[in-house]
Amino acid sequence: QVQLVESGGGLVQPGGSLRLSCAVSGSFFAVNVMGWYRQAPGQQRELVATITGAGVTIYADSVKGRFAISRDYAKNTMYLQMNGLRPEDTANYYCTASIRRTPARRVDDYWGQGTQVTVSS
Repeated sequence: QVQLVESGGGLVQPGGSLRLSCAVSGSFFAVNVMGWYRQAPGQQRELVATITGAGVTIYADSVKGRFAISRDYAKNTMYLQMNGLRPEDTANYYCTASIRRTPARRVDDYWGQGTQVTVSS
């Protein structure tokens, strides 16, 4: 019922920019925390950035100052603006959201399918 659809990935040269989008659709009561994770081949999944329902953001040290996370609360869409991209940013990027389906305390975590970001000359 709840789906997270990502877009915006692609191939970009070092120093370039990309903007990822993650749209939440379906039936739910509220979206709490949203975030971006990434996973490179042979490596563990790592946190990139998160944003709370109040707009408080957290960034991994490796992307701080280069990436910016934001969300459109009316559209239930999250964005990741990536500037100054480096080859080490190459990974599959996944969006995630903690969603409350009904007016209750429990929240469930949902994941997108991933979008590939490749930084290369």
